[in-house]
Amino acid sequence: MTALKIERDGATAVLVMNRPDQRNALDLAMREAFGAAVAEVRDDPSVRAVVLTGAGGHFCAGGDIKTVAQGASGKRDIFEGRERIRKIHRWFDELVDLEKPVIAAVDGVAFGAGLSMALAADFVLASPRAKFCAVFARLGYAPDMGAMYLLPRAVGLSRAKEMVFSARVVDASEALTMGLAQQVVPGDVRQAALEYAERFHTAPTEALGLVKSVMNHAFESDRRSVYAQEAMAQAMCRESDFHQEAARRFLAKEPPLYQWTDTPKPQT
Repeated sequence: MTALKIERDGATAVLVMNRPDQRNALDLAMREAFGAAVAEVRDDPSVRAVVLTGAGGHFCAGGDIKTVAQGASGKRDIFEGRERIRKIHRWFDELVDLEKPVIAAVDGVAFGAGLSMALAADFVLASPRAKFCAVFARLGYAPDMGAMYLLPRAVGLSRAKEMVFSARVVDASEALTMGLAQQVVPGDVRQAALEYAERFHTAPTEALGLVKSVMNHAFESDRRSVYAQEAMAQAMCRESDFHQEAARRFLAKEPPLYQWTDTPKPQT
């Protein structure tokens, strides 16, 4: 069984975590597959958006506990453990900064590293049965896979600490309230994510990619640095083929190249 499947729905690439018998826990094979998959969708100009989801009714239960348990009986080299996490960070950082819209379709559990995978997306759509948990403390772990960076930015510092310190489960309704999810979808959450992604098929992908790159680092940049990045991004966008055609259509009073369709109202 392929640990990570890449499927296509028009201009959307769908990355499916595919270990349903283990609630899609991240094992070595899946981690390595993610590195190749992220590079593939990054370098494919026909991919305009990405949906991240899991097979079998769950998103991702986190790291593979069996792998952890196998190494728990003996002392492991601390630098080996550090390098293991750094290898994950390399592809995970590529996913976070992917210059294309990424939508997470979360059904069932998004625990531990699974929570981090959801946080890597630009938008999180959740089913009513979705459950989020920064479960690390239950195992005596610190959050990893970017959770200590991304979670406070998604929900605020105090709420992030509360989630991590308590290791409690956050249901879909609360996730919506705290800003962890953008929508709770009563029906097929994967289909809803595909429909959401389709809205970006006619979008100015390069312009949105530049915006995402600047915004992802805005919290640790000073105001004038962001101004400089804005100026550079705008100068680049102004010379794009997309802008030239969009401007021509605007002046000619023709339909726009890109127009956001109505988004379904969030369901609580």
